[in-house]
Amino acid sequence: MSIFKKLLFLLMFSFSSALMAQQLVVEVTQGVESPVPVAVAPFGWQGEAALSDDIAGIISQNLGRSGFFKSMSRENMLSFPDREEQVFFRDWRMMNQDYLVTGRMEPLSASEVKITFELYDVLKEERILVREVSAGSQNLRDAAHYISDVIFEALTGIKGAFSTRIVYVAADRRDTDEQRYRLRLADWDGERARTILESNEPILSPAWSFDGTKLAYVSFETTRPVIYIQHLATGQREQIQSFPGLNGAPAWSPDGHKLALVLSKDGNPEIYVLDLRTHALDRMTQSSAIDTEPFWAPDGKSIFFTSDRGGSPQIYRMDLSSRSVERVTYEGSYNARGRLTQDGRFLTMVHRGSSRRFQIAVQDLKSGRLDILTNSDYDESPSIAPNGSIVMYATQERGRGILSAVSLDGRIRFSMPVPQGDVREPAWSPFLQ
Repeated sequence: MSIFKKLLFLLMFSFSSALMAQQLVVEVTQGVESPVPVAVAPFGWQGEAALSDDIAGIISQNLGRSGFFKSMSRENMLSFPDREEQVFFRDWRMMNQDYLVTGRMEPLSASEVKITFELYDVLKEERILVREVSAGSQNLRDAAHYISDVIFEALTGIKGAFSTRIVYVAADRRDTDEQRYRLRLADWDGERARTILESNEPILSPAWSFDGTKLAYVSFETTRPVIYIQHLATGQREQIQSFPGLNGAPAWSPDGHKLALVLSKDGNPEIYVLDLRTHALDRMTQSSAIDTEPFWAPDGKSIFFTSDRGGSPQIYRMDLSSRSVERVTYEGSYNARGRLTQDGRFLTMVHRGSSRRFQIAVQDLKSGRLDILTNSDYDESPSIAPNGSIVMYATQERGRGILSAVSLDGRIRFSMPVPQGDVREPAWSPFLQ
């Protein structure tokens, strides 16, 4: 059985149980050994009507769910300061807090709110930053994610990814025993999920454009695999060139003008590049083996892909100027579905080694070192946060599909289960403007 058929079979097999229309929920299962204590006091509000979202609560959840921080419960706070003169550092030291976030909000108009937030170092008894932002009264969750990003970067030196989004595929079984598939778009934490495509046929391989405005994916709605591009702002979608046989695994070039994809129109699955402006199609690989799962290097100068040309599925790299191909992975009998961090140094993949389990691994392309990040039996579809800190992937829990995540150093883990059903094929967005 070919690589593609094996992967397609496993993906199809995994969609087996009912999924209710419920949100993903982040559950931290493992954080850093000593997460940093941080308290986010409720933000003061000077308006009359109640607000739609609890900004401070969302910030506290974001920081706690990141695994880097331990958020303080409001029930344990001695006071709720919303400005500097109300902060008594002794109280927060007594509660063993290292950092404190305060904030206040006031209406600018009927539909706009001004938010002032401050970050304090409790031990040094000093204010680290103060910032003002404005937000629509119906977009307070976006403001909370932005503030979380600012705080996270101030304390870790890593750009926050709380304002990013994810897409994933969910399936539910109807009373007629038929499957219903949904392509879902959500905040990074699974909130505000909405369906952007629904079909009785499978949906596979969602891929974000590098500007975060479009998705490419494979849909079987015509009973055969066809690649579509969907514009997220308008919902408009277009079918790209469709050929007999396999049309799969779309991957955007960094400039957004091209798609790498897998076609079997000439009899064997090969890597092609489609220019979306001219519709010119360029065949990249010429092999009797199965070449699949392309993805671009961040600099756009090479394409990585999975191939069994060496006897087992491994990841290869093609230099686009010379068309020369080199093998990248050697450790283990199976390495596939690779993805690169934005600096191009770390390669994540689905790996099978001596344990015979399919796990998520990361290889340092500079040193060649490979580390296994997960310990479950069947993990798939890794997708890296744009700040390079976390890998999200699909796995099995109690016989059903869920999304989980692990940091590149393996110290932080969290899962995103739904109460019932299967989710698969996660894709993490780039940083969004």
